[in-house]
Amino acid sequence: MNNTNTNRIRRYVILGSRRFSNYWWASVIFLGALGFTLTGISSYLKSDLVPFLQSKEIVFFPQGLVMSFYGILGLLLSIYLWLTILWNVGGGFNEFNKKEGFLRIFRWGFPGKKRFIDIKYPLNEIEAIRIELKQGINPKQTIYVRIKGKRDIPLNQIGQPLTIEEIEKQAAELAQFLQVSVDGLANNSF
Repeated sequence: MNNTNTNRIRRYVILGSRRFSNYWWASVIFLGALGFTLTGISSYLKSDLVPFLQSKEIVFFPQGLVMSFYGILGLLLSIYLWLTILWNVGGGFNEFNKKEGFLRIFRWGFPGKKRFIDIKYPLNEIEAIRIELKQGINPKQTIYVRIKGKRDIPLNQIGQPLTIEEIEKQAAELAQFLQVSVDGLANNSF
């Protein structure tokens, strides 16, 4: 979580879809799918559309047809990934505002009637900051904010593994800023 701090306001920026790995996979899938599609079309036309792809030798039915099908599916997946990057799905911020007395959690989503999530809670309803550490095949390190009478709300971004020290440091700084306690580590091993 990147953060912007003042004496009375803390804002933690959440990255969302615009991370290097998403750009990488969207590009790789696009290039591979484009190769499959051009190979399938070349086998149908019986000529090489791309000089370094020797696709004249491929029989259109069934190999060329299957390659075209996989290419089109790959292009659709690539378009989906590029759109999530463009729309910054999952990106947003967590703002702790002592000046006005509220916690604001904002996240971008897919276009539509409810394009974003914007939740506000009064700071005086925050009971504690909780850390959950789960180790094993699918490790999970999450910082939660505990709100009176509500479910715990996760604060850190998905897919951004942090060390135990970083998680503890962030939770301690946030708890100190809010003047609440840090609930014990829920350390679940798998």
